[in-house]
Amino acid sequence: TNGHKEVIDYCIAPSENIEVWTDMLQNMKSRGLKQVEIFLSDGVVGMKTALARTYPKAHFQRCLVHVMRNICAKVRVDDREKIMNEFKQVHQQTNKEEATAVLHD
Repeated sequence: TNGHKEVIDYCIAPSENIEVWTDMLQNMKSRGLKQVEIFLSDGVVGMKTALARTYPKAHFQRCLVHVMRNICAKVRVDDREKIMNEFKQVHQQTNKEEATAVLHD
């Protein structure tokens, strides 16, 4: 609530898969991390499933930068600036209702 952020784990793994993420989350849990409110990550394979297994009450949110990169990869170069500006307008709203209204406009 005060904006404080902290890195609580770090690992180097030969691949990114559900087993690696489950081990990492279980390690955090065994070191005393009781509950996670929100977990932000890129779209790595297996992370959302591993999180649901280890911290079922946690909310998963995909990193905004990665979402934007994926959108850019799917639109023509000439349209990217316009699309990104429109995406930002939706994302910057304070609640879902306002975001939905901007999206439909």
